[in-house]
Amino acid sequence: MNILVTGGAGFIGSNLVDRLITEGHHVIVLDNLSTGKIANINPKANFLKLDLSTETQDLINNLVSGCDYVFHVAAKARVQPSILDPIGFHEHNVNATLKLLEACRLSKTVKRFIFSSSSSVYGNGTLPFEECNFTDPISPYAVQKLIAEEYCKVYSKVYGLDTACLRYFNVYGNRQPVEGAYCTILGIFTRQIKNGEVLTITNDGEQKRDFTHVSDVVDANIKAMMFSSITEEQLMSLPLQFRHQRYLLEGKLMGQSFNVGYGKSISINEIASYFGGEKKYIGTVLEPRETLANNSKARSILGWNPQVAITEEYVKGILNE
Repeated sequence: MNILVTGGAGFIGSNLVDRLITEGHHVIVLDNLSTGKIANINPKANFLKLDLSTETQDLINNLVSGCDYVFHVAAKARVQPSILDPIGFHEHNVNATLKLLEACRLSKTVKRFIFSSSSSVYGNGTLPFEECNFTDPISPYAVQKLIAEEYCKVYSKVYGLDTACLRYFNVYGNRQPVEGAYCTILGIFTRQIKNGEVLTITNDGEQKRDFTHVSDVVDANIKAMMFSSITEEQLMSLPLQFRHQRYLLEGKLMGQSFNVGYGKSISINEIASYFGGEKKYIGTVLEPRETLANNSKARSILGWNPQVAITEEYVKGILNE
């Protein structure tokens, strides 16, 4: 199949591209290389350097034409940078998504559009986070991901373009960034330990996160692409709020959101203890107190089962690489 992956030179996107190519698909990678790296790009992929937020609609339409599936992984990521640059982030995270959805609608060949969303849409919501919970974004980045999800739903309902939204929870693993504004805590700690530095922690370190390995995130994307249908029995076994979604019986996802999280939260202090070394608390930032996924919907509908848990042994393995 012909598959387009935006952000395919980045951390998550490049891992997804590798899996797709291993499975025999022809992959087009779009990336502006603002955070992605040439070294991450699979040599068997067709790579095009461009920025969706600034390219014309006609060009994007041409690139999507003939594709069977589109994975939209590209984004300006992370909460704190979005607070500093909300307008720039909106251009990349909302406007670019809308352009790509429109191109998919016009293509007539795209079977499903799979959007990389974020657990940040829940804010400080009720734990564990469930897709039927109210969303309560507390940053521009979170708002933008939620707006993009709504556009996915609208394009399914109004135009018949099948879409799915995957809400990632604190992704880590192979090719994770270890420096820069988009670096996650595991990347920061890895760099600091290897450089002989103290581990820097914001707030009190008791904030908890549901860490999800990139291989499990890739698998969720593949499962969303390959979804064909569920049985009547499976539909009736879902929580009550999902049983009316009879389009699932016909192989449609229709903008549904799925939590892609391991299902266990760990404090930043505990993660720091896995790394060892001296800790330093460096001030207060705006962030959710805890994230924790109820992943039963992805398990039931997509057949997704996360396999990799973050443990002290895993961390020691990273440090020995």
